[in-house]
Amino acid sequence: MKKWGFIVTLVLFTSISYAQTQMKVEDAIRIGLEHNYEIQIARNTAAISDYNTGKGTAGFLPSVEFSANYTVTQSGEEGNSSQSLDESTTRRLSARVNLNWTVFDGFRMFINRDRYRSLAQQSEYQLRATIENMVVAISRAYFDLVQQSQLLEVAQSSLAISQERLDKITLRNALGGASTSEVLQAQVALNADQTAVWNQELQVEIARKNLNVLLGRHPQTPVMVENEIEVPVLNLTLAQLLERATARNSSLQIARQGLQVARHDAGLAASTFYPRLSFSGGYTYTDFSLVSDELPVDTETTTNDLSVGLVLSYTIFNGFQHKIDWQNAKIQARNAEMNLMDVENQLQNLVEQTYDAYQTRIDIVSLETENVAVARRNLQLVQDRYELGTVSALDFRDAQVSLSRAQTALIGARYQARMTYLELEQLTGNITFD
Repeated sequence: MKKWGFIVTLVLFTSISYAQTQMKVEDAIRIGLEHNYEIQIARNTAAISDYNTGKGTAGFLPSVEFSANYTVTQSGEEGNSSQSLDESTTRRLSARVNLNWTVFDGFRMFINRDRYRSLAQQSEYQLRATIENMVVAISRAYFDLVQQSQLLEVAQSSLAISQERLDKITLRNALGGASTSEVLQAQVALNADQTAVWNQELQVEIARKNLNVLLGRHPQTPVMVENEIEVPVLNLTLAQLLERATARNSSLQIARQGLQVARHDAGLAASTFYPRLSFSGGYTYTDFSLVSDELPVDTETTTNDLSVGLVLSYTIFNGFQHKIDWQNAKIQARNAEMNLMDVENQLQNLVEQTYDAYQTRIDIVSLETENVAVARRNLQLVQDRYELGTVSALDFRDAQVSLSRAQTALIGARYQARMTYLELEQLTGNITFD
C-alpha cells in the first residue's frame, strides 16, 4: 500500500512540475519591476520633479486672489436725540480682487526654472539607476538559482555513480570477488555523496526563496528556471565601452545633474544682491444699504475702487548673510564639480577592471569546459579498468571526485562570466527594461 502511495505521489509531483511554465530571466525581471515598491516610490518622485518644472513653480506667473463679504446688521436704539433710529437694518456687500506679480527678482525665476529642470532630469536618472540595480539583483538571484540547480544535478549524478558502484561491489563481494573493506569504502563514498545532495538541495531552496522575495512573491512559490547559463559574446572594444559609459552611465548622469543643480543654487544665492520689483493691482466693489422706518428714504451707497502700484525693494544690509550664503553655495558647486570628476575617474577604472575580468572569465570557461571533457573521459576509462580489477577503488573515487570538481568549476565559471557581463551592461547604461 505504501508503495502505491509513493507512486501516486511521484506521478502527481511530476505532472505538476511539467505543468509549470519555465521562467526566463526576462520574465523574472518583468515580474520584479511590476511589484517592487522601491521602484514605484522612485517613479512617484520623478513625477513630482516633473510637475515642478512649470512656470508657476519658478515664479513667472502672477498670483490672483479673490475675497467677498456680505453682512446684515439689525440695530435698535432708544433715546431723545433726533438722530437716533428706533430700528434699522444695515446690509453690506463687498468683493475684492488682488493681483501680485513679480516683475524682476534678480533673475531668480529664470534660475529656478533651469534648476527645476535639472532636478527633474536628475530624478529620471535616479529612477533609472534604481531600476538598473533591481534588474541586476533579480538577474543575479535568477542565475544563482540556475547555478545551484546545476550543482544539484552534479551532486545527484555523483550519487548515482556511487550507488551503482556500491551495488556492483556488493555483488562481487557476495561472489567472493571483492573484500568487505571495498564494500565499506563504497558505502562511505555513497554516504558522502548523499550528504552533498542534501546540502545542495538546501542551497537550491535558499536561492529559490531569495528570487521569490525579489519578485515580490511568497518565498514558497514554485519556480522553474532555465537549465543553462548562457554567456553573451562581447562584441565591443574597451574604447567603445568607455565611450558608452561616459554617455549613458546613470551614476555619472546623476553627478552631472547634481553639478548643474549646485550651480543653479549659487545663482539663486547671487540673485539676492539685486533689487526686486513687483507689481500689484486691486479692484474693490462695495454695496451699502441702510433701511429704517424713521428715514423717509432708504440709504444706498455703491463704491468701486481700483488701485495699481509698483514696489521696489532692496536689502542694503543684513549682517552679510547674503554674502555668506553665496560663498557657501559656490563652495558646494566646487564640491559637486570635484564629485563629478571623482565619479568619472572611478567609472573608467570600473569599466577597465570589469572588461579585463570578463576576458579572463571567458578564458576560464573555455579551460573548464575542456577540463570537464577530460575528466569525463578519464572517469570512463577508470571505471572500465575498475570493473576489470586493474585499478583500485581509491583511483575510481579520485576520478569520480575530479569530474564533480571540474563540473562544479565550470558551472561557477559560467555564472561568474555572466555576472561580469551584466556588470558591464550596467556600467555602460546598456540594461534595457520596459
